[in-house]
Amino acid sequence: MDDRQRLLHEWTGRLLAAFEIDGTDVDIDAVLDLAGKAAHGVVRPAAPLTTYVVGYAAGLAVGSGQADEDVAMRSALAVADALCAEAATEGGTA
Repeated sequence: MDDRQRLLHEWTGRLLAAFEIDGTDVDIDAVLDLAGKAAHGVVRPAAPLTTYVVGYAAGLAVGSGQADEDVAMRSALAVADALCAEAATEGGTA
């Protein structure tokens, strides 16, 4: 694990602890990949906005009992990924 990866894992751990959701599995690479697709396929500020909405949607699905944590996050990521791909083909700006 390089320094950047270590720092991201440590930061994620601090965030999870601060929100008292320790033990939550976060696929850092998937989140960063989605952020990159949103930034380049739509517009740069879409990256944090997209990852926020994905997390929020997944949290709502889990909280309402629609899906377990893993399914909710994978589904939310897949929807956003498809929308980013669609926006990129429509000529989003970066």
